[in-house]
Amino acid sequence: MTTTIDLDLVQEAARIAAQNDAFRHSIIGNTPVTDVPQGQFVMTCGVAALGPDAQLELTRRVAAFDGFTADSDPQGWHEMGAIDLEGTTVWFKLDLYDVNYQYGSPEPSDPEQTRRVLTLLLPSEY
Repeated sequence: MTTTIDLDLVQEAARIAAQNDAFRHSIIGNTPVTDVPQGQFVMTCGVAALGPDAQLELTRRVAAFDGFTADSDPQGWHEMGAIDLEGTTVWFKLDLYDVNYQYGSPEPSDPEQTRRVLTLLLPSEY
């Protein structure tokens, strides 16, 4: 019975990771709109202060990011990463909310019950 539970958790993590990847890819239009989970893409004041060229480059890098490892992504959800832009470290974080963006999602692997918020931030703003 434990094997079934573990398999279910692995499958759920794979579904969440695929949805998070689709959402990240969509921020630069690489995913058909029908395949994209709903959500918002935001950046902090610190990232905005880097200027429009940096913002565009960071957006491209977040969308293309594939540096997830067991150490940096222990749940396997593809929800956080770090990007180095000319010596400045910028993090991205995906949070999964309910449809009203008020609480955590009751069922993170169900796109009908989950809304994503992808935030670009400087480590000092965490």
